[in-house]
Amino acid sequence: MMYGLFFQNIAKHIQLEIAEETQLKSKLHFKIISKNEALLTAGNPCRNIYFVNKGCLRIYQNHKNGEETNILFCPENWWASDINSFSLGLPATYSIDALENSEVIYIDLKDLEELYIQIPKLERFFRILFQNGFALYQNRLTLALSTSAEIRYALFNKQYPMLHKRISQKHIASYLGITPVFLSIIKKRAIENK
Repeated sequence: MMYGLFFQNIAKHIQLEIAEETQLKSKLHFKIISKNEALLTAGNPCRNIYFVNKGCLRIYQNHKNGEETNILFCPENWWASDINSFSLGLPATYSIDALENSEVIYIDLKDLEELYIQIPKLERFFRILFQNGFALYQNRLTLALSTSAEIRYALFNKQYPMLHKRISQKHIASYLGITPVFLSIIKKRAIENK
């Protein structure tokens, strides 16, 4: 079922009546994205918030020197957006693209704002979602500033179990703030220490 995982995610925090689910479904859109296809390019406004139904997205930042920094990976059952751009209508700071062939369910801000009025408990759900996202970013920043690459890699594997088998090492290294060569060294050490 196309919306099964989506509504399971929502049911973790709020319970919708059947009529409310139907009303929400009427505002949702579904899209299939090919590997490497962009959903958002930095500088453009982020018009949607995406739920990953299948596959994996990444949120990343491009630098003037041509390098990229992966900010977040969004596999199945995760949400993706440039929240500042989405909420305030500003140009996006981040880009979003697919690391695998993916399926997303998405909604735009106008429809979401209407649903907040029609189904007030959705406002609670998205408040919890945004709070959890903010906590995730704070934890990520703290880890980046205060822990070793080995600890960051171990925590990456805990947060994203099995994702290392699905995405390239260069993307994981970028997320960890290290080079792919150093990631190989860390992985080798981890295997030796088992």
